[in-house]
Amino acid sequence: MTRRLREKLAATLPVGELKKVYDSFDLIGDIVIFKTPKDNTANIQTVANQIMAIHKGVKTVFLQTSPVAGDFRVRALKLVAGEDKTSTSYKEAHCVFAVDVEKCYFSPRLSRERLRVASLVKNGETVVNMFAGVGCFSVIIAKTDPQTKVFSIDINPTAYHFMEENVRVNRVYGKVMPLLGDSKDIIQARLRGVADRVLMPLPELALEYLPYAVMALKKDGGWIHYYDFEHAAGKEDPQVKTRQKVAQKLDALGIAYDLSFSRIVRSTGPNWYQTVLDIRVAGSPSKF
Repeated sequence: MTRRLREKLAATLPVGELKKVYDSFDLIGDIVIFKTPKDNTANIQTVANQIMAIHKGVKTVFLQTSPVAGDFRVRALKLVAGEDKTSTSYKEAHCVFAVDVEKCYFSPRLSRERLRVASLVKNGETVVNMFAGVGCFSVIIAKTDPQTKVFSIDINPTAYHFMEENVRVNRVYGKVMPLLGDSKDIIQARLRGVADRVLMPLPELALEYLPYAVMALKKDGGWIHYYDFEHAAGKEDPQVKTRQKVAQKLDALGIAYDLSFSRIVRSTGPNWYQTVLDIRVAGSPSKF
């Protein structure tokens, strides 16, 4: 995708400017979101027009002008080309997801990870998704194993609204239970000891919320899928750094566990990586 974009732009942009075009962009339904270095703003219109020329189904192109941030994990967007709209419909794993890309967090780059986790869920498990967004992990899990029950939590009211819509459209009502609020509060009040498996797809809060993930597990334990952002320069290994951080936290909690599997999900910037760690918890202490 990117090579073709750069090839097309080579006829328009000087080599020095072409190098400032980032290697990838997010294609979400009929909306594209791309980023560019701050000193490359003069060429954003050229890049946007070329994206629309290559991808005929794209109706809107946004420039991302801020990092993903805040309690709702949203990013600032600037319309560069096409229709002024932020809602779209995205297809993945035979499911359809409605999303507002300005008001909800969403990444198509986690598609492989969503399928991987769904393939690990055993028949009849109860899953707690602590940071569900518009419900992609939750819905795909429920569609993969119809006997699974997923408690799907998010603190963003707009994401919760779209999650409810996605549960309805994908016909997993009664299998995915959308819950609005802070996952630590909901787990303490309603979901202690219910889960065979817990998802934590919010790296910014995962370490802080890890005790609540343990609290949600059944007394005989279960699985936690823990996501992190790690800086790793030189010979540093981001997976090792994630393992060390999590081990220190779980040791302090007095948890019996096994760090079963880890991988780099994606690169998020120079020397920055998103990692995932599958944790097998042997049992939940009585204090939880």
